[in-house]
Amino acid sequence: MKNICDWNNCFEIGEYKAPIEKDNSKTYRLLCLSHVKEFNKNWNYFKGMDDEQVFDFLKSDMTWHKPTQSFSSSDNFFKVLWNNTLKDEFDKTKLRGEYNHMNQFKFDGNDIKAFSILGVSVGLKWEQIQDKFKTLVKKFHPDINLGNKEYEEKLKLITLAYTQLKNTYREKIDT
Repeated sequence: MKNICDWNNCFEIGEYKAPIEKDNSKTYRLLCLSHVKEFNKNWNYFKGMDDEQVFDFLKSDMTWHKPTQSFSSSDNFFKVLWNNTLKDEFDKTKLRGEYNHMNQFKFDGNDIKAFSILGVSVGLKWEQIQDKFKTLVKKFHPDINLGNKEYEEKLKLITLAYTQLKNTYREKIDT
């Protein structure tokens, strides 16, 4: 069944959606091509809003109209991941003394991928991995990159790679 254009006195086929309200709801009307062009030409989302309302909307739009958390909030993903990452629970002196040569480690595919994500050589000394991680965090941190989602995803990947290697190195030390 074909829908008729929802424009006054038009009997063309309505194929194009046009919103009924500004509330971003799923309600819409179907218009023909010529009337949807007319509708779009005259559509002003901000009609009826004062400057402060427009400013508030645009500010909220920067975070996709979702509530945000400060980096310091206790349940912030990055803070939890960061705190867990920085907990170095193995004895560094044991690492330096007993494992001066990283070739004694056997790395699996996940470890190799983690080295690659961090951009370091396989078997690099733990202190050098830590230094590289800190450099990458400074480069890709959301606060430095204005909350850019691309950098946020990259930082998550880097942190997960670092955690993978930290667990691998810890296992080798504890055995």
